[in-house]
Parts: sequence; C-alpha cells; structure tokens
Amino acid sequence: MVGQKHLAGATAVAAMFSLNGALLGMWASRIPAFKDSLGLSHAGLGLVLLFLAGGAILSFPVAGRISDRHGAAPVARWLALANAACLIGLALCPNLATLALMLFLFGASHGAMDVAMNAWAAESDRASGKTLMPVFHAIWSVGAGLGAMSGVTAVALSTSPLLQYLVAGTAVTIFSMWCAHIPWQSRTGQSQSAAMFPLPKGPLLLVGLLCFCSTLGEGAMADWSAVFLSDVTGAGEGLAASGYAAFSATMILVRLSGAFLIRVIGPVAATRISGGFALTGVVLTVSFATPSATLIGLAFLGLGYGLVVPMAFSRAANDTSLPQAQAIAQVATLSYGGMLIGPPVIGFMAAAFGLRTAFGVLALLALLTLLLATVLRPPPQ
Repeated sequence: MVGQKHLAGATAVAAMFSLNGALLGMWASRIPAFKDSLGLSHAGLGLVLLFLAGGAILSFPVAGRISDRHGAAPVARWLALANAACLIGLALCPNLATLALMLFLFGASHGAMDVAMNAWAAESDRASGKTLMPVFHAIWSVGAGLGAMSGVTAVALSTSPLLQYLVAGTAVTIFSMWCAHIPWQSRTGQSQSAAMFPLPKGPLLLVGLLCFCSTLGEGAMADWSAVFLSDVTGAGEGLAASGYAAFSATMILVRLSGAFLIRVIGPVAATRISGGFALTGVVLTVSFATPSATLIGLAFLGLGYGLVVPMAFSRAANDTSLPQAQAIAQVATLSYGGMLIGPPVIGFMAAAFGLRTAFGVLALLALLTLLLATVLRPPPQ
C-alpha cells in the first residue's frame, strides 16, 4: 500500500513536469511564426522576451513562500491551470504590446509552477527514499519535446498557433491534471520572515551561478534554436522547428540515465562531463553552421545541459539553512533566471554581432561549468 502511494505521488509529480515542459515547448516551437507575423527583428524579439523573463523571476520568491505556507502539491496544480490559460492567451495577442503583457503572465505562471513542482518532487524523493529528481526533469524534457513536435506537426498542416494551443495544449492539460489529482499531504506552514526577493548566499549562491551557466544556454536553445537553423543555416521552417526537439531528445536520454550516473560517479564528476558535452555542442553549432552540424550540436548541448539543474535543485532542497521551497526558489532566481534572460541576451548580441557570435558566448559558460562543478557536493548534515 505504501509503495502504491509513492508510485501515485511520483506519477502526479511527473505529470506536472511533463505539462510544464509541454507548454514551453509549444511556445518555443512557434516563435518564428510570432516573429514573422509581428515583423520583429532579432533585437525586437529579444526585447519582448524580456517580459517573459521578468514575469518568471518576479514569481520565484513568491512561489517559494506560497508553496511552503500552503503546500507544494496544491499550489503546483493551480499554477498548472494558469500556465495553460496563458499559453492560449499568447496566440490571441493582436500586437506587440499585448504579446509582451501576456508573455509576462506566461513567464510568471511558468516560473512559479516550476518552483512548486520541484518542491513537490523533493517531497516525493524523501517519501520514497529514491533519487528521482533527474527522472522528473527527463519527463519535463519529454513534455518539451512533444510540445515542440506538436509545433512541427502544426507547421506541416499549416495550422495556426491558436488552433495548435487550443487542441494540443488543452488535451495535455486535462490529461496531466487527471494524473496529478491525488491525495498528497505537502508540508505546510514553513514560510519564514525574509526579504521579498532574496538572492542565494554562501554555497547556494554558487549552486545558483552554476545553474545560471547551464540554463542560460537552455533558454537560448528554447527560443533561438529554430531561429538559428532558419536564419543562419537556411533550414526550412519544418526542419527549424525540429531543432528544439533534437535538443530535448538528448536531454531526455541523459536525465533518464542520470540517477544511475550520479550514483556511480557522483554529482561533481557528472557536472564536469556535462560541461564538456556543452562545450562540444557549441563548437559544432557555431563552427560549421550547416543544418546537419547544427542538429548534432544541439544534441550535444542537450547532453551537456541535462543533469545540472536536477542535481542543483536536489542540492538546494537538502540545504539545512532554509525551508525547501524557499531554498529552491533562491537557486531558481539565478538558474531559471538564466533560462529566461538567455533569450533576450542572445537577441541583443545577435543584433550587434550576429547570431553565430552570440551563440559562441555559450562556450564561455560551459568552461565556467567545469570550474564550478565542486559546489554540488552534498551539504554536511
């Protein structure tokens, strides 16, 4: 009976991760359509994506407080519905101003849900006595890949983003909410007095910085991989939309095997290997800039970015200085801040120096990942 309860809990958490990833993948796969319909330049797209980043970053500490006070599980479920509604709202925006506002709301609901579901995942790990965080993040990548593939299918069928979001987005939301609607007693009342928007300190600051290096690149892949394939390599819209799917597929692979890998070699060595894969991916993508080389490079980048975030969030959840959701939220301020700041940064750099040069900056972040790997050693108990 206990085993069945833990399985149901893990399934519910997995449903939240897959939904969160799918909604982002649906948005990311159709960015070229939004860019073309509104006539945005690289800099213009980068600017509007700042609103998505801002919404997410502002939501992190609030989500941590609410999750610790009211329970991660119910908060994650309510935020899932809000995030799905905001995705549909994006496709209804008639101009740049309304798109910016809706991106802010989409980013806020997405980021807040991310904090709550990771706190729920940490509760599931403790309840089952297993390390499933990399698997949950693998399932996030499965969702992101499927969301991106729904964009590929929609492009092939000449379907608008609105119809795609209504059909695919609603279907995956209903199924995920059904899977996640189980009795689960999250810890509540843990919220403590703290600054409204605290940055991590001490070891958690370095953990957050390590995540920043990885997730800035991950965010760049989400919002610029299709544009890079289209504008730099000359790939058609269908092939360009598949770039993020290739990236997500290798993230799935490394995250599904991540629990075994971490158990065998430890988080520090796993992080160093991740940095090497990321560096290889950047070199392949930037040096050759052909559709085939770029797709291979994106695959290597997926291998490089796959394990850093789940390892870092596990490290934060086990920190002894803060309630778990607030610790996760503090690391998320830098980590997912990197994911959401990355796209506008790439946009501004692309406008100034070209998209290939902008992508080359990711090589420096991969090198920094190698240097910061030791911060993921488990904290002293």
